[in-house]
Amino acid sequence: MPLDAPTRETVREITLRLKAKAGPLLPILHAVQDALGYVPPEAVPVIAEGLNLSRAEVHGVISFYHYFRETPPGHHTIHLCRAESCQSMQSRALEAHAKERLGVDFHGTTADRRFSFEPAYCLGNCALSPAVMIDGHLYGRVTPERFDRLVSDWEKR
Repeated sequence: MPLDAPTRETVREITLRLKAKAGPLLPILHAVQDALGYVPPEAVPVIAEGLNLSRAEVHGVISFYHYFRETPPGHHTIHLCRAESCQSMQSRALEAHAKERLGVDFHGTTADRRFSFEPAYCLGNCALSPAVMIDGHLYGRVTPERFDRLVSDWEKR
């Protein structure tokens, strides 16, 4: 599906504005994702043309960095810490529970588009492991039961 005119113009404007930077591809991809919530696959040719790169080069960077999304995010984003401290406090079991509860894997979005589920490689809350962040709100000592309560609370927002 082609980009609609306003989205195409947004991508083109961002590319034009940032292409003079040294190593402009990452800043452009970040700006597009900030503006749209994700980097639509249809934006790749616009960015590639603006930077005189191949589509494969642009796509390669998008697919290499887990931060970049190629699909629209959910209404809320849940980050689960996967760092060593959280792993030592059962975050793997929490991860399995969260995936089952949400019905998606990392980088996925629930069918109702309420939640996107993302890994984090340290939320800086090691003393209160395992940690979860939902839309910038940090939670520590998250058990599967607490995770369910948090998701239920955020579903109402």
